[in-house]
Parts: sequence; structure tokens; C-alpha cells
Amino acid sequence: MSLNSVNTNMGAMVALQSLEQTQKDLSATQKRISTGYRVADSTDDGAAYAIAQGVRSTVGALTSANQQLGNVQGLLATTQSGLNDISNTMNQMRDVLVKLADTNVTGNERTQYEAQYKSYSAQLKTFIEDASYNGKTLIGDISTANGVFNRVAVVRNESGSTYGIATFSGSALYGSIAFTTTQLDGATTVAAFLTASGQFVNQQNAVGSALNTIGAEVNYVNNQVTFNKNKIDALNSGLGALVDADLAKESAQLTALQIRQQLGVQALTLANSAPQTLLSLFK
Repeated sequence: MSLNSVNTNMGAMVALQSLEQTQKDLSATQKRISTGYRVADSTDDGAAYAIAQGVRSTVGALTSANQQLGNVQGLLATTQSGLNDISNTMNQMRDVLVKLADTNVTGNERTQYEAQYKSYSAQLKTFIEDASYNGKTLIGDISTANGVFNRVAVVRNESGSTYGIATFSGSALYGSIAFTTTQLDGATTVAAFLTASGQFVNQQNAVGSALNTIGAEVNYVNNQVTFNKNKIDALNSGLGALVDADLAKESAQLTALQIRQQLGVQALTLANSAPQTLLSLFK
């Protein structure tokens, strides 16, 4: 094909193709700069975008799991506080029972100690009934308790796996140590409550076991929340390496492409003017 043709301008065609490629590259670079992503959608890199969407889904699921765990942290903290108050009250109740186990405590003195024990018992019942958080309770299963009494199975990770939070029967505890006046009147009967296998000591040991259990559950949930946060950070770091744009590199690329664009326009202008030089041959 002749280069000196007014019908086909090869120079202009090459210059136009080069300019169009530059415009395409410039558009892609501007997209990366404006979005901050090297892979903003599936048109940029379908495989990388599919992986990124999966990672984003995992991060979202872990965030939801931590929200649920945070809610349980409040329930556990309330339960732990209630059990601590119950334990402290039972220590005071035991002190009174030791006095009532003495056969030398009689008459008005005994009546006063019995009233004191029943006052502590009423306080203990209040602690059981009010140990609720957001409508749930792990220990308040007395009929007048606030909240729904049941075992809690909380979602702990992105796969929907659950962790079970145990309950403690406040009703059984209260029913076992809310002694009647008749029971408290008998020093021998009271002394039996205080033996190693006695009714009161058994319940006191049960509260100690519940405190140990709730402490372990608090630690587990706190550790799981921390683990999930660390995992989210790691996933976001990997996601950034996969799809984030290197803005310093893109800035340099933008400058280079803008220069190429200007040169491309000039080259196309020169190529389009080439046929005009043929006119000089006919002068």
C-alpha cells in the first residue's frame, strides 16, 4: 500500500490506535485513583474480585459474631456480679447460722439472729431475681424473677458455631437455704446445716462452683472476641494486598499517561496533516 495516498492514511490510523490505548489506560488509572482499588469490580480482575468478595463476607460475619458476643459479655458480667453478691450474702448468713448453732443463744437474742438471717435471705432472693440483662437471666429462675431463664448458645465465629453458656438454679439455691423459724429455732438442726455435707454448705459450695464456671465463660468469650478482632485485622490486611491500589505508583502512571495523551494528540494531528503535503507536488 502506498504511503502517499489520500484514500488511506496509515500514519493517522496508527496514531489513533495508540491514542485510544492511551485513553483506555488513562481511564483505568483514573478509576484506580478515584476508588483506591486496583480491583474495584469484576471487570478489573474477575478471580481477585471473587476472592475479595468472599473475604469481605467473612469479615462481615465475624463482625456480627462479635456483636453477639458483646451482648453476651453484658449478660455474663451481670451474672458474675449477681453471684458475687449472693456469695458475699451467704458468707454473712453463715456467720449468723454459726451463732444460731450455739445452744447458749436463746430468747430474744435468738429471735434477733433469726430475723437477721431472714433479712439476708430476702436480700439473696432479690439478687437472684434481678440478675438479668436485656431480658435474659442465667440464675434468676424464681417465679418473680426478671427476664427469661434459659441456657444461652451464642454464635462465636463466621461459620455460625455456637458456645453454650450454662445456667445456675437460683430457685434451688433459695429453696434450700430459706430456712423456716422452726428450723432456725433448733441449734442442733442449724449445726447440721453447717457440716461439710450440710445443706447450707452444699449450696455455698455450689455457688463457688458457679463462680468458677462463670469466670471461665467470661474469659472464653473475651478471648474469642479478641481472636475474632485479630482475625478481622488479618483478613483486611490480606484483602488490601489483593485489591488495594498503590496510589504512589498510580500517581506516577497518571502523569506518564497524561504526557502520552498529549503526544498522541500531536502525533494524530501531524498524521492527519500529512496528505496536505501531497498538494505541494502539484504546484
